[in-house]
Amino acid sequence: MPDEIWGPLGARIEAHGRPVVVYTTIRWHRRSRDEVVRRFGATATRRAADLPAGVEAIRIRNAGETMLWLSGPRALVPGDRLLGDDRGGLRPCPPGWLRYLQPGLTADELREAMRSLLDLPIELVLVSHGEPVLENGQAAIERALRPV
Repeated sequence: MPDEIWGPLGARIEAHGRPVVVYTTIRWHRRSRDEVVRRFGATATRRAADLPAGVEAIRIRNAGETMLWLSGPRALVPGDRLLGDDRGGLRPCPPGWLRYLQPGLTADELREAMRSLLDLPIELVLVSHGEPVLENGQAAIERALRPV
C-alpha cells in the first residue's frame, strides 16, 4: 500500500472508533493483510461468520475468491476477479490469472460465475486494482460480464 494512504486511513479508522476486521478476499492479498493488522490492531479472518453486521461474504464458485458485500453503502469489494478498466468501468481479470485454479476456469466460466452479483443493488465497486466505480456499479458489472 502506498505510504500516502496510511495516514488518511488511520484517521478514518480512529474517527470511526470501531474495531478493524481484515477479510482476505483472495489468497494473493495476504501479503498486504499483515501490515494492516499490525498498524491498526486489526483482526484478520477468512471466516464469513467473523464479519461485522452489514457485511456479507459472496463466494465466487471455482474462482478462488470471496467478494464482500457492504449492504449499507451498497458496495461490492472484489479481490482480483473484477478490476477497474481505466475508463471508469470494470473488466474481468485476465485469463492468465485463472491458470492456477483447480479445477481450471475459463474466462467465460468466470463471467458466468459472477452473474449472481447482478441480483444485488450495487452502487459502488471498490476494486483492489484500478479505479473504483463510484456510481451505477450494477450497470458496470453487467457491462464487464458481457461475452467478448
